[in-house]
Amino acid sequence: MKKQDFTFGIHAVEALLKNSPERVIEMWILQGRDDQRLMPLLAMAAEYGVSVQQASRKALDDKAGSSQHQGVLVRAKPAKQLNDNDLLALLDKTETPFLLILDGVTDPHNLGACLRNADAAGVHGVIVPRDNSVGLTPTVSKVACGAAEVVPLFQVTNLARTMKSLQEKGVWIVGAAGEAEHDLYKADLKGPIAIAMGAEDKGLRRLTRESCDSLASIPMAGSVSSLNVSVATGICLFEAVRQRLG
Repeated sequence: MKKQDFTFGIHAVEALLKNSPERVIEMWILQGRDDQRLMPLLAMAAEYGVSVQQASRKALDDKAGSSQHQGVLVRAKPAKQLNDNDLLALLDKTETPFLLILDGVTDPHNLGACLRNADAAGVHGVIVPRDNSVGLTPTVSKVACGAAEVVPLFQVTNLARTMKSLQEKGVWIVGAAGEAEHDLYKADLKGPIAIAMGAEDKGLRRLTRESCDSLASIPMAGSVSSLNVSVATGICLFEAVRQRLG
């Protein structure tokens, strides 16, 4: 059985039961654990007819491939993988799209944190290339604290081509790049927009950078040359939120 079949962690399991209960096949909880945090999950499992079994900590560790499961784990049918066509369908029904493009983020902790930021900021969808990107894994879902189950993640075949499609639909694409002449706080982030963030080590790839309508940098005062991608993503998204609320 592949590890991808499993979702673990209290927030991730709760979001899955709330949003896609039909996908959940079975649940395991840590032997002897019956505290208040698990009670709502057990009630939802009972409501949807999900069988619940008790398991030792080692058995949960082995199933999750991690010790960070918080004593609860479910096996679920995989979510439908969203693609370019699903993205275009979203654009057609969204008046002022607010999107996040992640170019080659391969660390599951970073992708999970970016999804959590995207959910908090009200982003309509996150776009990643199908290759050279981590995709949805149990660790991503755990770190995302439920956001992976509610924020659409579109895995596209050709990122540059998808960006062109967005522009044809009237979406302005701003890429975050340290070498940009203008800083983030001078960029216009209102209206239909996509913010493009680069990978942990290399930043935006050349073709992705060239496909952006404009580039913006985050002003850096200290000796550190760059920020973790999830931190930088949070800064950029919430600057857009600030402008869009104004």
